[in-house]
This record gives sequence, structure tokens and C-alpha cells, in this order.
Amino acid sequence: MNCSDERSSSEEMAPEEFEGGIAVACVILGLSFLIGTPGNLMVIWTILRHVKQRSHTVVLILHLAFADLLVLITLPLWIYSFVHSWVFGELTCKAMVLMIYTCMYSSVFLITLMSVERFMAVRYPFTSAGWKRQKALNKVLLVLWILAFLFSSPVIPTQVVGEDSGEEHCLYRQYSSVTQEVVCVLLETVVGYILPLSILIVCYSCLCSRIAQMTFKSKRKSTVLIASVVVVFALCWTPHHIGNILSLIILAIENSSYAEAENLENVRSTMTFIAGAMVFISSTVNPILYMFAARSFRTSLRDTGIQKLLRHISSTSPGEGNREVSFVSKRQSNQTSTSQCVTDSKDQMDTLVKMCENNDS
Repeated sequence: MNCSDERSSSEEMAPEEFEGGIAVACVILGLSFLIGTPGNLMVIWTILRHVKQRSHTVVLILHLAFADLLVLITLPLWIYSFVHSWVFGELTCKAMVLMIYTCMYSSVFLITLMSVERFMAVRYPFTSAGWKRQKALNKVLLVLWILAFLFSSPVIPTQVVGEDSGEEHCLYRQYSSVTQEVVCVLLETVVGYILPLSILIVCYSCLCSRIAQMTFKSKRKSTVLIASVVVVFALCWTPHHIGNILSLIILAIENSSYAEAENLENVRSTMTFIAGAMVFISSTVNPILYMFAARSFRTSLRDTGIQKLLRHISSTSPGEGNREVSFVSKRQSNQTSTSQCVTDSKDQMDTLVKMCENNDS
């Protein structure tokens, strides 16, 4: 919604309802910061310090933890601005929202890439191993972060600091036209939610029957872990994008059914703070999932469970296919050599028989 529309809708909310939404959002954001920041720091430190042989999946987890950490370290500023007002200027507002959206998009893309890679590793291990040999991951990650920045760039001209009840807040978007608003909201919802979620559903629908059949428990555990990350992503992001869909519906009917559009706007405004806070929960929960998954791997204080889990993920990721491919290639090579020897022996025998026949004649 544009700036004036969002301010008026906020003013129409009852003060108790508005303040209640902010209070709940601040509690969620505070817990997210206290739990998620040290959790993601521990994941980053564990991978960099203790996991020397890093598979594609572990590298993607590293980037995901880094993106989540960048989002979470902004939370104290948001909590302060909710309780008081935004005092950091419009340029800082644009920069922080740009960074958050870039990290949010990158997190979505990283989770999708992890799921696609896990799908390829289980269904097409030789193709996945070939991709690993091509050393393409760094290029893919570079493109991923560039795309995340580009898809986030619309917040630069549209994010503004708006005044509400005499206080300034970095919560508003100001669009030059309805068309610009529709394009921005559609882009965010389709690229940041519908398309990735569709890919995730397809991947894990195809993997459901294979997960139970996996012979290696650690490979099954890593696949289930990534599936859990996907489920958390869907749960945390769905309310935010329901709000986006409501915004599109409001734009479509506001000229013909003003009363219904106003009611939908009140619903959307009521859920805005809680839906926004739930987005930050997705950056907090991932390290908790890693810790729960690592409980069965815990062996000693020196070799913590999360270290062992990440090493197991590395050992059961597509890199295993390299050994399989090498073994098959070597076996095929041996078979080829053997068949070549048999062929040569047969040719020599045929020549000897012909020579004997010529001598007899």
C-alpha cells in the first residue's frame, strides 16, 4: 500500500489493538534476537573451525546462517523504533530494509537450492556428483546473492519514513502508481514464496517414498533435517504473503466495493506486525533444528553433536557420488581391458587356425 493509505489504516485501528500488536511483535523480535543470534554464530563458528571437508549442503548451511545472522542483528534497532520512534534517518531506513530483504531472498533461494540438491543427490546421484566436480557452487552462490539484491532493489525508491501519531516509523512504502505497487507485491510474493514453495513441494513429494528406503541413517537424517527447514520456512512466511495477497485483492476491489476493501485493509493491518515478526522467527529456528538433529550424534564435549552432524552431512552429500563414479569407471575400465584381452586372444587363435589350414593345403 502507498504511504498515505498505510498511515490512515493504522490510525483507524483501536489504540489498544495497535499497541497490543506492537507489544507482541517486540516480544517475538526480542526472543528471536536472544536465541537466533548466538545460535547462528555457533553454526558459523562450528563450520569454519571444525568442518574441514565441506560438502555443498554444509556450504549452503553456512551461507544460510550468515544471511539469518545479518537479519537478526538489526532487531534491537527495530524494537527500539517500535517502542519509541525511528530516529536514524531515512537513508538508514532504506539501507536496513534493503539488507533485510536481500538476506530474506537469499535465505529463500538457499533453502530451495539445498532441497533441489538433496533431491538430485537421492534421485540422480551420478549427475549430482558430476556437478560437484565442475566446481560450480561458488558461481551459483554469487549469482544467488546478486539476484537476491536485484529482487530487493525496489525497496530503495519506495521505502520511506512516515509519521504516525506524531512519531516517525520506518514501516511505510510510497508507490508512484497502483501499477508499481502491484508489480512490487507480485514480484515479492511470486519470486519469494510461490515459486520456491512449489519447487520445494515437488522435490519432497518425489523424495517421500525414497527417504524411508535410505539405507544410511545419517543420509536419511540430513534429508529429514532439510525438510524440517523447509516446513519452518513455509509456516513462518505464509502469514506475510497472505498479507501481500490481501493487498492485491484490496487494490482490485477498492473502486467497486469500498466497504469490503476497507474491512480487508483492517484485517491486513491487524496481522501486519505479527506476520512481520514471524518472518524473523524463520531466521531463529534453523540453528535450533540443527541442535535437535545433532542430539543423537553427541559423543563428547570435545566433539559436540552439531560438529558431528555437519560432518555427517558432508559425508552423505552428493560428494559421495565421486567415489561411486570412480569405482564404476574403474570397474568398467577393468571389464573393457578384460574383454580386449579375450578379443585379442581369439584373433590370435583364428590366425593360428588359418595358418594351420594353409599348411595342410
